[in-house]
Amino acid sequence: METVQTTVEKKYNIGVEVTMDVIGGKWKPIILCNLRHQVMRTSELLRAIPNISQKMLTQQLRELEQDNIVDRKSYNQIPPKVEYSLSEYGESLGEILDLLCSWGETHAEHLIDSGEAISLNCDDQKR
Repeated sequence: METVQTTVEKKYNIGVEVTMDVIGGKWKPIILCNLRHQVMRTSELLRAIPNISQKMLTQQLRELEQDNIVDRKSYNQIPPKVEYSLSEYGESLGEILDLLCSWGETHAEHLIDSGEAISLNCDDQKR
C-alpha cells in the first residue's frame, strides 16, 4: 500500500507576512543584525545577546539555517568549533536589517527626548 504525502499550501495575504514567517519573532532580527557584518561563534552570540538562552539561540539558528538565511560551519577539531554567518541569500536582508537598526536608533532618541529612561548600547556608544 502506497502512502501519498500531500503538502498543505501556505497562504499569505501580503509580502511582509512571508518575510515575518522567516525572520519574525523576538530573537531572529537581533541574531541577524549581529551576524550582519561578522562571522560569530555560539558563545560570541550569547555574549552579544545576553538575554537569550542557549536553547533558544540554538533553536533560532537552526530555523534560520533551514530557511537558508544563515550558514553553519563546523570544524572537525577538539574542542568543537562552530561558526555562523549570513548565507549569500541571507545577505539579501542587509538593507532591511540596516533600516530596522536605523529606525530603532531614531526611535530610541525619540523616547529619550520624551523623558523615557532607556539606554542604547550601539557600537559601544551610550545614548
